Amino acid sequence: MSYEVEILLVEDSPEDVELTIRALRRNQLANDIQVVEDGAEALDFLFCRGAYEGRPSQYPKLVLLDLKLPKLSGMEVLRAIRADERTKAIPVVVLTSSKEDRDLVDGYQLGVNAYAQKPVDFEQFSETVRQIGMFWMLVNQAPRPGTLMAGKARGA
Repeated sequence: MSYEVEILLVEDSPEDVELTIRALRRNQLANDIQVVEDGAEALDFLFCRGAYEGRPSQYPKLVLLDLKLPKLSGMEVLRAIRADERTKAIPVVVLTSSKEDRDLVDGYQLGVNAYAQKPVDFEQFSETVRQIGMFWMLVNQAPRPGTLMAGKARGA
């Protein structure tokens, strides 16, 4: 298994996983996509523990995060990502079916980079994923994960 992951997709719906991957690949936005089905597995992957112990500590360029997940919620995953110096610079985009204003507010308070509701319509869903991928994979400039910690060590 390759661990040079461009996108970590945290999603428990097999249908949404398939649609997301299809939209990303059809638009040539990511070759290496790691899918995890729950919040605990997402953190295990990011922090190289559990089933991912021993993998190289390489971080994805983007995390696409559903909120309604088994084991740990998307908010708990986001909180853990932002709390750790190694991962706090990774762009995280919430891609969820939640229409709760509280989820939107909480997500931004916890440091999400973007928040998108999953459209029900297949074509709209594909277009939403394409737009997210275009911006975060091709346009956005983000520091490499771990560089914020290195900057603090230099006194920057």
